[in-house]
Amino acid sequence: MNEYDVIVAGGGMVGLATALALGRQGRRVAVVEPQPVPVIDDGRIELRVSAVSRASQALLGRLGAWGSIESAALAAYREMRVWDWQVPPDSAQVLSFDSAAIGEPELGFIVENRRIVAALARTIAALDNIELLVPARAGSVELGDDAATVVLEDGRRLRAQLLVGADGGRSQTRAMAGIETRGWSYEQRAVVTHVTTAEGHRDTAFQRFLPEGPLALLPLYDGRSSIVWSTTPERAEELLALDDAGFVSAVTDGCDRVLGEVTDCDRRAAFPLHLSHAIDYCRSRFVLVGDAAHSVHPLAGQGVNLGFADAAGLADTLDGVSPRALGDLAVLRRYERARKGDNLLMMGSLDALNRLFRSDSELVGRVRQTGLSLFNRLTPLKHAVIRRAMGG
Repeated sequence: MNEYDVIVAGGGMVGLATALALGRQGRRVAVVEPQPVPVIDDGRIELRVSAVSRASQALLGRLGAWGSIESAALAAYREMRVWDWQVPPDSAQVLSFDSAAIGEPELGFIVENRRIVAALARTIAALDNIELLVPARAGSVELGDDAATVVLEDGRRLRAQLLVGADGGRSQTRAMAGIETRGWSYEQRAVVTHVTTAEGHRDTAFQRFLPEGPLALLPLYDGRSSIVWSTTPERAEELLALDDAGFVSAVTDGCDRVLGEVTDCDRRAAFPLHLSHAIDYCRSRFVLVGDAAHSVHPLAGQGVNLGFADAAGLADTLDGVSPRALGDLAVLRRYERARKGDNLLMMGSLDALNRLFRSDSELVGRVRQTGLSLFNRLTPLKHAVIRRAMGG
């Protein structure tokens, strides 16, 4: 029996950040992850990228991992421009956010997921009190009165005062703990790839709302843009089936040539979109973080930032708690109360935005455009929204 203070099931970005945050408190932590730690030696930019807010950057910095990410692989975005398909991209009704307007150097960074995972893993490797069990998978979980026991598929038994479920939207540990979720499918799929455009991205994130869903262009460090095109499943299949010439033409039209002609594209992939929220975040000896607790629409790129906020919130809640009390339900409920409200607010806001912009009603369209123009002129409110999105 291997004894720890905390076992973290899931070695993705949020799971490793949680393990490192608790390890920095001197806890003995084990991370159970089925996939090997990524090795970055192929010179390519992976399709899975995240918009890392300034608050998430600060967390990774405090944990000692941010400085481990090669600076040349970070793409800062300093502006955001959001507009409706019914107006041109240079219209006064385009919603614009500029970091310089609030005295900040950038709004955030676009970073490959695997680079964040690798940086966290390198930082953890230098610590004696955190053990990465990779590759390994939990076969069963028992939440006892005095400890949580995890039996791995290879037969190893792990025991800790607290088990953290950080194993994603299809969390097996959440199911083993008997926690149900509520939510729905958006009946959309997100098509992702990287594209080359005639004009440079200007360190700007663009998002055009089309009737079937938003099309986002996010700046990459090599000058290209990563796209996330949320659309109907039927349209997603069409986009995946197009040859490269047909696809770049579709993207050019979809983004209204905001960066000129799209001239080339990388490989493509797609994934389904849904909203999901755990009814409870915890049981005695067990707690959820990240996508295991909540999955949101990607239109504002807030998914991983909510997860990092969970990691920070859990660490704050457990700071100073005695090892034997780490899994006490009364303690874990404090974390749940601290995070659930913020997560629900963000989930509801993103869901409402998605529904508002997908409406093809002429009346809703006029209200939408008027609202965007008014919001653009309300400078204090707009700056407050920017700071909120940055995690301030």
